[in-house]
Amino acid sequence: MAKKDLLEIYQRLYKRFGPQHWWPGDTPFEVIIGAILTQNTNWSNVEKAINNLKKAKALTPDKLHQTRLSELSELIRPAGYYNVKAKRLKTFIDWLMENYDGDLDRLLALPTASLREALLSVRGIGPETADSIVLYAAGQPSFVVDAYTYRIFSRHRYVPEEDTGYDELKAFFEDSLEKDAKLFNEYHALLVRLGKEFCKKSKPLCAECPLNGINDYPPIP
Repeated sequence: MAKKDLLEIYQRLYKRFGPQHWWPGDTPFEVIIGAILTQNTNWSNVEKAINNLKKAKALTPDKLHQTRLSELSELIRPAGYYNVKAKRLKTFIDWLMENYDGDLDRLLALPTASLREALLSVRGIGPETADSIVLYAAGQPSFVVDAYTYRIFSRHRYVPEEDTGYDELKAFFEDSLEKDAKLFNEYHALLVRLGKEFCKKSKPLCAECPLNGINDYPPIP
């Protein structure tokens, strides 16, 4: 797949949907909390959990560090898997305190590769969450791959979904596009929008899809 194909996909989606203003969050720390909480749930549930943290005035590293695990679990209950996610949040906060004295700016100022490697060392933070933090909280160019990315590009026969690993698909984008955080941000958000509205897991709306006819092959439903 050539760079021009990736750019054409981006241009079609941007023309159809416009800027997505993603990731929602008032601070980098809020973005990080959202990235951890959004695992295995939808964003509306994450928003409820974050609003609970805001009402409890617990949405800072220091406050979350002081919050008991049982209390944190209740505050984030709307996000689902709340006991597991509370432990993951606590693990991240403890790690931030132990390694960076709770200084989030110091962490996010690391070079892209070092920041990603550091985040991946934290139990409960996988590649997608790490890349979301690097891109959306630190504003550094690290392309985020998710289920929508796999679905869209495999259905259009650009990549084999079952045989393509996360890092391979990530490199596919990063090697073809200019390493620009704003571009990566918008591209990922547009793919999410397309996946939710057209390239659905079941009963995709292929005939109405903005990418209909993007290549010589009909999409795999």
